[in-house]
Amino acid sequence: MKALQYVTAGAEPEVREIPTPEPGPGEVLLRVTAAGVCHSDDFVMNNPPEQFGIELPLTLGHEGAGQVAAVGDGVRGIDIGTNVVVYGPWGCGNCWFCAQGLENYCSRAAELGIMPPGLGSPGAIAEYLIVDSPRHLVPIGDLDPVATVPLTDAGLTPYHAIKRSLGKLRPGSWTVVIGSGGLGHVAIQLLRHLSATRVIALDVNDEKLDFARSVGAHEAVLSDEKAAGKVRKITGPAGASLVLDFVGFQPTIDTAMAVAGIDSDVTIVGIGDGRSAARVGFGVSPYEAAATSPYWGARAELIELVDLAHEGVLDIATERFSLDAAPEAYRRLAAGTLRGRAVIVP
Repeated sequence: MKALQYVTAGAEPEVREIPTPEPGPGEVLLRVTAAGVCHSDDFVMNNPPEQFGIELPLTLGHEGAGQVAAVGDGVRGIDIGTNVVVYGPWGCGNCWFCAQGLENYCSRAAELGIMPPGLGSPGAIAEYLIVDSPRHLVPIGDLDPVATVPLTDAGLTPYHAIKRSLGKLRPGSWTVVIGSGGLGHVAIQLLRHLSATRVIALDVNDEKLDFARSVGAHEAVLSDEKAAGKVRKITGPAGASLVLDFVGFQPTIDTAMAVAGIDSDVTIVGIGDGRSAARVGFGVSPYEAAATSPYWGARAELIELVDLAHEGVLDIATERFSLDAAPEAYRRLAAGTLRGRAVIVP
């Protein structure tokens, strides 16, 4: 089968022919119908593989959708031909966090060598994908897999980040969304659907700001050294109740802290360079402001997102690429010229 693989450290990924896998006991084989491209992949490929315990070559793609093609011994409850999306942050299934469906925070994954597809285990940008357990599959019925596959990360990650702060998003509050791309434009739609908060989007050019307005942002501000002051003029002295930073570099984190209000949440979702951090302390950050950095989301939350998709709540912008054109999708991702999410269709 064809697969997009990260083969050489520091080099762009390659489309290669590799053996088609067969499901072992407890596993499920999917015929991939769509796979998303994410900044996390670019981050991993721009750092030494040993930093993350990754062995090369690695098939990329941690956002996956497919049709069940075969199951291994002992698999029950999932039928051949079922259309599904893949819950990516695999865990042990037994620890306290996994028992709540929070496999993204599995306490034993590192110890047991469990890694997500595309971020350590073979990923979804291929013609077929092995999923380690049927519990990591969410049926999607007649939903379009291309439009639905971004829910597994570009939807799940902001959904998880927003849900923990919903109690603070009262009528009259402001939420600042920094970065309106793959995750940010979904976050804006979720905020509008789930809360009464007013949304201010920050991004780097007018085209991206127009895009943010088109998906529901009430205000749009150019993300530069003057951004914090402009946002403060909109929010007034109260500041923002929630700031979602989908970029994660030091300038955006500094902006996030500068626009945050008292008892606010500053949620740093973007990986950035992996070294930037928020400054928190008495006299440095607003009183009772909490800065946090979440990871992905719960299995139950992915099920909820699929239900929202069935209701037609979300309109996720996607650009389609063939498997052979997958390296170009990563070039576009690195150049920042994608509108929404790049999706590979084998």
